[in-house]
Amino acid sequence: MSVSRLDKIYRKILLTTFFNRGWGNPDHILRLLEFRNVMSDRQKCIKLMPKHHPIKILNQQTWKDCRIIEGKFHSPLATYLPDIVPPEVADAYFQLIIPKQWQSKVYRPLCIHFAGTGDHYFWRRRNVMAKPLLKADIGALLLENPFYGLRKPKDQIRSSLHNVSDIFVMGGCLILECLVLLRWCEKLGFGPLGVSGLSMGGHMASLAATNWPKPLVLVPCLSWSTASSVFTEGVMSDAINWDLLQTQYFSDSRFYNTLSKLCTIVDDPLECTLSHIPEFAFNYLSSGMISTKALTPYAVLSLLNSALSSKCAAFASEKTNTRLKVKILSLLRNTALFPKTSEFSDMKKRAKEGVIFMRGIMDEFTHLKNFSIPVDTSLVISICANSDAYVPRQGCSKLEDLWPGSTVRYLDSGHVGAYLWYRKVFRNAIIEAFERAKMVCPPPRKVRL
Repeated sequence: MSVSRLDKIYRKILLTTFFNRGWGNPDHILRLLEFRNVMSDRQKCIKLMPKHHPIKILNQQTWKDCRIIEGKFHSPLATYLPDIVPPEVADAYFQLIIPKQWQSKVYRPLCIHFAGTGDHYFWRRRNVMAKPLLKADIGALLLENPFYGLRKPKDQIRSSLHNVSDIFVMGGCLILECLVLLRWCEKLGFGPLGVSGLSMGGHMASLAATNWPKPLVLVPCLSWSTASSVFTEGVMSDAINWDLLQTQYFSDSRFYNTLSKLCTIVDDPLECTLSHIPEFAFNYLSSGMISTKALTPYAVLSLLNSALSSKCAAFASEKTNTRLKVKILSLLRNTALFPKTSEFSDMKKRAKEGVIFMRGIMDEFTHLKNFSIPVDTSLVISICANSDAYVPRQGCSKLEDLWPGSTVRYLDSGHVGAYLWYRKVFRNAIIEAFERAKMVCPPPRKVRL
């Protein structure tokens, strides 16, 4: 299915741009990468967390249909990396929304909702997700995103993150903060527990869920196995100054000599489509005639495209279906790293090395394959959009392959359309996942809050 025109149009009318100051401090990125190597292992990550992380309640209100408790706590990442986490980001703020009276006498289900791109403060998630789910007897905890709302640096405009490294700070903060909140909610007697989010929030929820050592509901919506394709292929990639990133990449050897060698592109876009490529193409790939390690991915794909063009022509002359040739070349040109002549912007053409580095570093920090598998994948229900222009899936690992036993469902919509017209589907998936959780999670203790 082709990508959504609505997604493309919506992205073009937005003013927000990203990473206007570049990659960020390479030494900070290196330390974040070293910390990610620890944090991505569930057993090591749990040991980073104190058993009793202090949480301060700021305000409590009783509304007509719910109770709302607001609180804050110091982000654990700011404790471990105080010179990397900006002061405005260091304190985490949240809003807890629970029914005035629970319907169940046994369970007190509660879902942590992560913010999507541009979702500042709490009002949107409170009205779109939290309050409707109260009718299903599911409470909500809304965590303010780092660099957003109450945690937005003073010199940041809207959601325009200054540096690529800000995304990695954001992810590290949210993973550890989620662990703090899950422990707190468990001690208060809530359960089953779960996490969810839309778009970027869905991916952050997935990352956070990998480190919880018990069964946990996970409903990521409009996200996928990695964020790398979002920034290198999706419509958001056109909001990035690739010329600046390319210039910075070659101006500092710490990028092209050190970090580039530590960051691995997880998915081979050709491997991900091998089941659709005829046997001769597979043989050519595995024959050793092209050394993928000696050349950049762009050079490899260009050579392969040229070789397969002549090979396809030979097969066509032998009365092979010409449509097959076209399909093969189309698949190759649509792989994640192949520079598309029609869709690849001029800036990205000039910044091939920067794009490749972006793919590698984003995979290193955000690819789910680099993290632990959730304890119970049967509690995972992922909702994706078939025509999503924000989160391309071609050439990326499938969620159901990374997490066997998980459920993946698809909507006949684009990214923006799914958010506008299918929010009830997201909420129903959360309700269904919590019903599953009640079958495997023991009833919680009495709620003390």
